[in-house]
Amino acid sequence: MPLAANDPTRKTWLKTTKNTDFPIRNIPFGVFLTRDDVITIGTRIGDYAIDLGALHQLGYFEGIPLTDDIFLQDTLNDFIADGRKTWRLVRNRISDLFEESNTALRENKKDRATVIFDMSEVEMQLPVQIGDYTDFYSSIEHATNVGTMFRGEENALMPNWLHLPVAYHGRSSSIIPSGIPVHRPQGQKLPNGATTPIFGPSRQVDFELEMAFITTAANTLGESITTKDAEENIFGLVLFNDWSARDIQKWEYVPLGPFLAKNFASSISPWIVTLDALEPFRVEGPKPKKELLPYLQSEGKKSFDIKLEVALQPEGKKETIVSKSNFKHMYWNMSQQLAHHTINGCPVNAGDMMGSGTLSGPTPESYGSMLELSWKGERPVRLEEGGDRKFIRDLDTVIIRGHCKIKEYPRIGFGEVSTKLLPVFQPKTK
Repeated sequence: MPLAANDPTRKTWLKTTKNTDFPIRNIPFGVFLTRDDVITIGTRIGDYAIDLGALHQLGYFEGIPLTDDIFLQDTLNDFIADGRKTWRLVRNRISDLFEESNTALRENKKDRATVIFDMSEVEMQLPVQIGDYTDFYSSIEHATNVGTMFRGEENALMPNWLHLPVAYHGRSSSIIPSGIPVHRPQGQKLPNGATTPIFGPSRQVDFELEMAFITTAANTLGESITTKDAEENIFGLVLFNDWSARDIQKWEYVPLGPFLAKNFASSISPWIVTLDALEPFRVEGPKPKKELLPYLQSEGKKSFDIKLEVALQPEGKKETIVSKSNFKHMYWNMSQQLAHHTINGCPVNAGDMMGSGTLSGPTPESYGSMLELSWKGERPVRLEEGGDRKFIRDLDTVIIRGHCKIKEYPRIGFGEVSTKLLPVFQPKTK
């Protein structure tokens, strides 16, 4: 099926700016609360949110096999479960409706008023009900940096790292959309030189620059997915800040891995950008340093040139860009991650989320966490308006942005995921 929505010459009758993350060639999917307090599934062009539930009820998806209530839900799970053929048909139809020469909706003032909202009129929601969440550890630069800090250069990478995509199963209940603040976590820590742990607020709260992909219902119990077929089961990607409490993590992670240090909050951008929209930005990923087992071998361009940045903004002050990285640095690609995840027959469902792991690049300015940027706090990061940071302080806001842009094709972006860190939660006194 042709990707008509990707036509780089296509223009829209909606007013958009040249550098918008959401041109007519993007057509992401999300969930929002309208000015009438109705939750609906929608898409975005420029600074306009488009109500797909209303568009469907008005007959604009005629000819596409969709259930009557497919867009009248508070999550995208059922739509995602319909599969890639349906996603493409819907995305192409939206693109056609808003193409500058199409008058069907443009000239219908009543329908336009029902379907189109200014972004300032809507409140974005979590786009999917995330049943399961897996976080990978797939940047060789990040793994090497962290390993060097705690084990030395000779033992930076664990013996399994170059042979399989390392991952852990995370907590989906604390995944939140952009704009929702998080509280500083508490837990056990082992101070330097101590032999007995103490309890209290984390002193080393950190961001992790990641992306995450959302799956469809991919397989049944016992069935595995090949690297060749993996992308057919990936709906799209979001920006992802997988918050960490480094001091809690250092004490608790042996022998079973991250727990309280990671499950207090993870933040995602609200618009899911489809894999189809990213098609023009495919690139080769890093070459394997070890020969891979057959089930992990993949062919073709399986990564994407997605430019990423992290800004840190103290309350009431100017933001500082502290990191600039790229999704293409990821050593283990999404197809390999999904193939490994299911090689033992683990079922993957519609709405499941797979985090990339921290996306650090090869240079210090491209490191994807404060742990690396400040090198365990030994090299504080300077801020634009004075002062510095080793880790994230209370009332700091962390903002992650991402977009694709090459000369031959206009910009496609993800918007941002912005989250403020609040002090430790204090229960209300009676």
